[in-house]
Amino acid sequence: MLNWRKNLWMLTVAVILSASSYTMIIPFLPLYLLDIGVASEDVTIWSGLVFSVTFLVAAIMAPYWGRSADKGGKRRMVIRAGFSLAVVYFLGALVRNPVELLIVRILQGFANGFLPAAMAIVASTSPAERMGVSLGLIQTGVLIGGIMGPLLGGVLSHLFGMRASFVIAAVVIAIGTIGVKLLVEEPKMQSVTNKRSILDDFKLAFKNRKLVEMLLLLFSVQAVSMVLQPLITLYVAQLQGKTEGIILTAGIIFSLAGIAGAIAAPIWGRVGQQKGFRKVMVISFVGAGIFNLSQFFPDDIYQFGFLQFLYGLFVVGAYPAINTIAVSCAGEQGKGQVFGLTTTANQLGSMVGPLFGGILSSFLGIRAVFLVTGTILLLLGGIVLFNTNAARRTIDKDATAEN
Repeated sequence: MLNWRKNLWMLTVAVILSASSYTMIIPFLPLYLLDIGVASEDVTIWSGLVFSVTFLVAAIMAPYWGRSADKGGKRRMVIRAGFSLAVVYFLGALVRNPVELLIVRILQGFANGFLPAAMAIVASTSPAERMGVSLGLIQTGVLIGGIMGPLLGGVLSHLFGMRASFVIAAVVIAIGTIGVKLLVEEPKMQSVTNKRSILDDFKLAFKNRKLVEMLLLLFSVQAVSMVLQPLITLYVAQLQGKTEGIILTAGIIFSLAGIAGAIAAPIWGRVGQQKGFRKVMVISFVGAGIFNLSQFFPDDIYQFGFLQFLYGLFVVGAYPAINTIAVSCAGEQGKGQVFGLTTTANQLGSMVGPLFGGILSSFLGIRAVFLVTGTILLLLGGIVLFNTNAARRTIDKDATAEN
């Protein structure tokens, strides 16, 4: 019997380090572009390119890495992704122009796969009755890393420059990967001969209505969450009425949702295990929708920060619920493929969200974005509730017919 608790805690630490290494770089890429010679009038174009290209490549590669994890081992996939990302981050410290940075970001998309493989190990080794709690803990690790990374990256960039942040990011994820290599165990895999192509896997997966529903929900909630990424700083500036100290203020407010999520994610996982994950999704979407939509109204920074915190408490509940239901659609030999597909949905949402937010805000203004995204989250809650009730009525009808 594998020590699933040791696996869970080591992978949680590794995910924290992975998310920290990622987020200590990402928020400061526009500044790095300026450092390597991009003109200020061109920085938004280059920022869009270097942000989106990694998500696009990662979305394309995710099913392949998920399939490879099922075939060659999930632990091996975590180690492959971790050391590959360490090399890519180090290369980021050496770039001299925006084209080289773009190439590094493309390589980062190819190197991805750390998180889905880690989640697949947790799903494979945790007892069924602890699945939701375990995946909730991994989600907490992602959020904690997302809070720590920008703080560490900001301090490093201020003291030593952006290139130092890339080097430290490489060291951080390498340490996490070494920990996985030394301490994480994986069940011995049965020898499986799979003659299907990736396209066949897609066709088979999309015949599973429940899995397709989860992928669409994950894409939608991730897109809504990422809509605000390029807008929060500008909105905070509007509320604050001045640009002085705006980066620090926006960073603190943006971290509030992450802090709330880190607190709430394990609780949502436990509630889902006890009360049902579809109920958790409905509550999460409705609560997040209400507090997201409410961010249209505040006139000062304190009200907005409070609503951001409440929004984070609810929206985080959707992720472990979706992932737990999705993984229930797969057999033991297909968990990597499922997490590959969920990663594709997640990455596509991460790519589409900021683009949608930029276009929407340019036409309607930033405040109106909160009305749109809040309404979308409320609709998602209504759709999940309708589908759940419809499925329950079908089961009751079949049971009545049998009697």
